[in-house]
Amino acid sequence: MKTYNNPAKNTWAAITQRPAKEANTLGATVKAVFEDIKENGDQALKNYTEKFDGVILSDLKVSQQEIDNAIPLVSQELKDAIVLAKNNVEKFHAFQKIEKKVISTVNGVDCWQEMKPIEKVGLYIPGGSAPLFSTILMLGVPAKIAGATKIVLCTPPSKDGTINPAILFAAQLVGVTEIYKLGGIQAIAAMTYGTESVPSVYKIFGPGNQFVTAAKQYALTQGLAIDMPAGPSEVMVVADKDADASFVVADLLSQAEHGADSQVILVTESQKLIDEVQIELEKQLAELPRQEVARLAIENSSAILIDSIDAQNELINEYAPEHLILNVLNEDVYLDKIVNAGSVFIGPLTPESAGDYASGTNHTLPTNGYARMYSGVNLDAFTKKITYQKITAEGIQNIGPAIELMAAAEGLDAHKNAVTLRLNSLKK
Repeated sequence: MKTYNNPAKNTWAAITQRPAKEANTLGATVKAVFEDIKENGDQALKNYTEKFDGVILSDLKVSQQEIDNAIPLVSQELKDAIVLAKNNVEKFHAFQKIEKKVISTVNGVDCWQEMKPIEKVGLYIPGGSAPLFSTILMLGVPAKIAGATKIVLCTPPSKDGTINPAILFAAQLVGVTEIYKLGGIQAIAAMTYGTESVPSVYKIFGPGNQFVTAAKQYALTQGLAIDMPAGPSEVMVVADKDADASFVVADLLSQAEHGADSQVILVTESQKLIDEVQIELEKQLAELPRQEVARLAIENSSAILIDSIDAQNELINEYAPEHLILNVLNEDVYLDKIVNAGSVFIGPLTPESAGDYASGTNHTLPTNGYARMYSGVNLDAFTKKITYQKITAEGIQNIGPAIELMAAAEGLDAHKNAVTLRLNSLKK
C-alpha cells in the first residue's frame, strides 16, 4: 500500500486516481452481440451462453420446479439472515414514500406531484465466484414497494446450468416475477430488446463487470434507462489516532476482495496508525480466501497522512467515494462538510458491510467519482413523478394574462390563443 505524507493538493488527483480501465475495445463487441440478439432472439442468447459461460441451455427461464428444488438447499440460518436483511431494507425504503401534496400556487390554480412506478424493471445479479444474492434485496425490495408489475431477473448459470440456491430464495422472497439464466452482455441485450422468452423492460439495474457496464451504457443508446454508471468497488476510510488498526484493515479488505480493480484509501492524521495498518494488512490478507484478488487491489491503493481536518474534508469531496467510513470519535467535524459520497458509515462500530447486507440502506452506489452528481439506488429510482394541475375560472383569470403576454413575446400565438379563448368565454 503506497503511503503519502501531507501531499500537496495539486497531487491529490494523481495519487487517488482510480485503476485505469482497459482500452475501450468493448464497443464493437457489445454492438455486435446486441444486433445478433435483436435479430435472432433466444437462439443467439443460447449461443452466447455457450460461448461465454460454457453452458448449453435448453430453457432460458428458471422453472418453478427448479426454484422449489433449490430453496431447501439454503440453510435455515442463511434464510433467517436474508429475511432479517430484507425486512430492514423494506423499512428503510418504504420510509422514502412521498405522499401527494396539493399546493395552490395562486387562488384557483392547484398543482401536485405523484409518484408512479416504472412498471417493468430488469435486475442484473452477478453470479460466478461471488453470487450477490444480497443485491436482489437492494433492487427487488424497492421495485416492489414502488409498485413495479414485472420484475425480471437475469443471472449467469453455473457450469451445470443451475442458479445459486440463495439467489433463487432471495428472488422469490422479494417478489421477482421471472428469472433467466443469462449473464454478461447477452443478459442486458435480452432485457433491452426482448426475445421469444425474455421480456423487454424499461429500466435496468444492477452491478457487473466491464462487459455488463459497457452493455448497460449501450442500452442507453437504445432507449432504455439504467440505474447509474457503475465501476469497480471502492472505499475511503478516514480514521483518527484512536482507531483500531484491525477494524481499519478489515474495512479496507472488505472492498479490496471484490476485485483486482477495486480501490481502497486510508486517510488519517496518525503515522502510527499507518504503520500499524501496514502490519495488520499482512496478517489479515494471509487469512483471506480471496487474498490474491485483494493483494492486487491493494496495489491500486494508498494510505494518506493529512494533518488538517479541513484538508481531509476537501480530499473526501474531491475523491467522492462510493463508500466513506468515518472511523473517528468526533464525526461532527466531517458530516456538515461532506457533499460528495455514495454512503457514509459513522463511528468505529459501523462497518461498510453493514450497508452491504442488513442495516437497511442500499448498497447499489455510484463509483468512479459519480457520487458528485448521482445518488445511490433508492425508491425514487424505481418511480417517475407525474405533475398535475387543475385550474378554475378564478385561476385562469389570475394567470391567463401573464400567459398571453409571455406566449406572444415568444411568438407562439397558438399558445396565447388557448388562453384567450377561455378568458373570452368567461366574459359572456
